Amino acid sequence: MKIYETNTAPTPRRVRFFLAEKNIPMDYVQVDIQGGENLSPAMRARNPMAKVPVLELDDGTCIYESVSICRYFEELYPETPLMGTTPLEKAQIDMWQRQCEFGLFMQIGMCFQHSTGYFKDRMTPVLEYGKVAGQDASKFLEILNSRLADNEFIAGDKFSIADITAVCAIDFGRVVKVRIAPEQTHLQRWYDAISARPAAKA
Repeated sequence: MKIYETNTAPTPRRVRFFLAEKNIPMDYVQVDIQGGENLSPAMRARNPMAKVPVLELDDGTCIYESVSICRYFEELYPETPLMGTTPLEKAQIDMWQRQCEFGLFMQIGMCFQHSTGYFKDRMTPVLEYGKVAGQDASKFLEILNSRLADNEFIAGDKFSIADITAVCAIDFGRVVKVRIAPEQTHLQRWYDAISARPAAKA
């Protein structure tokens, strides 16, 4: 199997981080998204949405949503759980993963796409939307700071995919100047701990 990805993009990094935590080796194939390689007929045959990452199994089956890819490997390798083990843990981790996805990861992505015009050859950037998305991402950082005042990790007392999603978003947020504020000390404590994990370098 192999994963088609772009190593500078935050969404593929989320999968690399996840697999590194589980010590799962993978063959990564780089795709030039700036040059539009992801729009090629070959890549569209793997993922009609023309996005990365794409997991291609040995039989040609493709999975092309990052969390779905993570879910696939969670089921194959449950011994290092990152999506919960009990019904309550699974629900809470999924809840916080989705909150981080929609409140932070997606907002920073929209801020980048609409503020920088990076993909202006294939979309119509709306500068004001990019600005609002960045502001919304910053507001969500305050929610996380409050959450982490009483929790070691975002979903509670165990490291999970929610932490991976959030730290990948925050790191990419530097590109559009969405950063942890000096007063967000709980968030900074958490960020430093997550960033120190060996898998964070994946």
